Amino acid sequence: MMDNGVNFKSNENLSAQWSQWASLAQSGDKMAYAALLRSILPYIKGRLAGSLSNPEWADDIAQEVLISVHKSLHTYDPQRPFKSWLGAIIGFRRSDYLRKHYNQRKHSQTSLEDPAFIKGYVTDPAYVGELKDIETFLQGLPQVQRDVFQMMRIDGYTSAEIAQKTGMNESAVKVSIHRTQKKLLKHMKE
Repeated sequence: MMDNGVNFKSNENLSAQWSQWASLAQSGDKMAYAALLRSILPYIKGRLAGSLSNPEWADDIAQEVLISVHKSLHTYDPQRPFKSWLGAIIGFRRSDYLRKHYNQRKHSQTSLEDPAFIKGYVTDPAYVGELKDIETFLQGLPQVQRDVFQMMRIDGYTSAEIAQKTGMNESAVKVSIHRTQKKLLKHMKE
């Protein structure tokens, strides 16, 4: 990848370039500062994207990280790895963002004794017979099909996660789930 005439062949070279730009930016070099921010943004988003349940949060947190880099660039020591310094900021901003997000959701928390929660999420004793019918039906399926259905519909795994765990491709997982659901619905109507 080429950026400002520098060829980045490895992460070490990239980190060294970031360190150089950070040092120049500390001395007032506006072009180095702009190059640094442009270069670290994709890295920041990449570090965040895989660790968040909502991919849109990565953009919000990335902006917070860039603001923190701007505010604290004077504290960076060019003798130390820039990537480690940046990683610490990413971690702190991610934690701050998630803490604020989940603290704002306290109003939506509920007790397990809440009647509305019980009605919506706990099996009604009147339907226990149907639950047994479903369990019996699932026991009659081939092991792989049962496991795939269990992982997705009961344990909450995604089709990509199931594919990785079972060695199946993602399309085969989706087809298996669809066929199992279709058979189950037919069974329940009988």
